[in-house]
Amino acid sequence: MLPRLIALLASLSFTGLAQAGTTHYPLTLENCGMPQTFAQAPERAVTIGQAGSEMLYALGLGDKLAGTSLWFNNVLPEYQAVNARVPRLADNEPSFEAVVAKRPQLVAVQFEWMVGAQGAVATREQFAELGIATYLLPSDCEGKDNLVGADGTRLQAFQVDSIYKSVSQLAEIFDVQERGAALNADLKARLASARLQLRDKDLSNTSALFWFSSSELAAAPYVAGRQGVADFMLRTLGVRNVVDSTEEWPTVGWETLAKANPTWLIIARMDRRRYPADDYQKKLEFLRKDPVTKHMDAVKYNRVILLDAEAMQAGIRLFRGLQTLSAAFASGHAAQ
Repeated sequence: MLPRLIALLASLSFTGLAQAGTTHYPLTLENCGMPQTFAQAPERAVTIGQAGSEMLYALGLGDKLAGTSLWFNNVLPEYQAVNARVPRLADNEPSFEAVVAKRPQLVAVQFEWMVGAQGAVATREQFAELGIATYLLPSDCEGKDNLVGADGTRLQAFQVDSIYKSVSQLAEIFDVQERGAALNADLKARLASARLQLRDKDLSNTSALFWFSSSELAAAPYVAGRQGVADFMLRTLGVRNVVDSTEEWPTVGWETLAKANPTWLIIARMDRRRYPADDYQKKLEFLRKDPVTKHMDAVKYNRVILLDAEAMQAGIRLFRGLQTLSAAFASGHAAQ
């Protein structure tokens, strides 16, 4: 039933869309405060961040990727074949030299802390000196200060339109605007279906907590702050975030979180293994055994939702994540 509903909503989303045009080169785009000019559609690109990688796959541009890096989860099943042909430069951040060695005409970046003023890989100026354009996903720079807090601080609430903007601009850069319009229509339909599933559900007294990871299992966890991407997911579905910080992923002690006693715990499932708590099974074991967390209602009544870490980020997986959360909130049972 739900797939047919998504298809119906997607078809309705196309109504009124202007006919996608053709890119006229040279194309200059303002991107996160820096103009980027493209003399032609890039033939070789490198992505630093899973969101950009899967966005390009969804646009049918996998053959343009000369390398990818920074992955939280395994690739979506429908992109396994194309992804298998793309070199993985690093599971986390690649070196500047590894990126440049692929001779890209474009580097698409998910997080500004990877390529920015204090870039873990490089600054945008370093790439520009080599004639390499950089495209930062607007979701991570618009309305956000990435020099404050480990993962940046939101100056205003995350706007989902920034994802649609990324899709449209990448489609324009590569001259595949019709594919971009189709992808955005699908994403909007998924968001609408998630909301529709909760249309008769009163969630005014429902709260939730996103636990991404922890440097050590007993340490204060990285949780979703207010105004960020994960918080947007909750607001979209009418659920309150128990964390007040405007940092993207602040650390908050378990004693404080236990006192907030959220209705639901949403924990990141990832294939990355940078921290011990990247393993969701270790997260679950900790929650059930720790003397503080085991008394939380969400743990006692098994209201714990496993969600791919990438679904908590500003990419195409976010919309599938919304549908997962919606199904759990609607049924009152964890959808895992």
